[in-house]
Amino acid sequence: MLRQVLTRIEQADALDGASDKLQAAVSSAVRPRPLRDLLHGSWFGHPLHPVLVQVPVGAFLSAGVLDLLQPSSSRTGDRGSTVLIAAGLAGVIPAAAAGWVDWSEMTKDRRRIGLVHAVTNLVATGLYAGSLVARLTGKPARGRALAFAGLSVVGAGAFLGGHLSYAQGGGISHAAPEVARVPEEWTVAGPLSSLPEGKPVARTVGDTAVLLYRQGDQITALIDRCSHEGGPLSEGSVSDGCVECPWHGSTFRLSDGAVVHGPAGNDQPVLPVRIRDGRVEVRRP
Repeated sequence: MLRQVLTRIEQADALDGASDKLQAAVSSAVRPRPLRDLLHGSWFGHPLHPVLVQVPVGAFLSAGVLDLLQPSSSRTGDRGSTVLIAAGLAGVIPAAAAGWVDWSEMTKDRRRIGLVHAVTNLVATGLYAGSLVARLTGKPARGRALAFAGLSVVGAGAFLGGHLSYAQGGGISHAAPEVARVPEEWTVAGPLSSLPEGKPVARTVGDTAVLLYRQGDQITALIDRCSHEGGPLSEGSVSDGCVECPWHGSTFRLSDGAVVHGPAGNDQPVLPVRIRDGRVEVRRP
């Protein structure tokens, strides 16, 4: 039944009207590219949202443990839980900002699950805000009840977030699985003379598309499938030593695959490459 519910959400095109309006609003509100890159996590080669989420979830869970272990009459325990809930609520803001920016770059089916995930987390935030107010106004029992309800809803939101990432592939590197398909031994990608100077080209190694870029006798080899949504990087443009994906504009440094601009949050895998007897060879790292 749970799987059926998730499938129905994924296929619920009735959500698309609100989703499209929110996507436009997020894109308009977070327009500067440096800010979008910051929230995507492009600056350190890993999506930022999963990292920031640890603050509110960890704080809320810790508050729940304190509430369980301390007697309801304990002011010390309640004070600790109150501080943790306040910290968790403060951590919601940057985590949500990063999540919304990532969400705005996703496909419709992922945005449907993401929208329900966001609404669930909004409800949880409201419950924890109510818990904080209750504790600060001398109603600890009510505060604990609201916090436990909030923790249950947080769990549901985390489940939806996990489905979005692991089942739907939202935020994962779509290039990483391709690395395992590259042969472990050195494999010919083609003659060096067939590679144009200063222009990315795709060659098939095993059954994997590999981007090759030549500057003199120096060759760079990257997985051709963009880590963001699998776009063909070899069809993109090259500028200042970087290649830009033709699908969504993610930009990667050719020398080491580092992501320079999002929406990609993951680096592009680089393959070992060598020239032998006038032929270009690559292998799995």
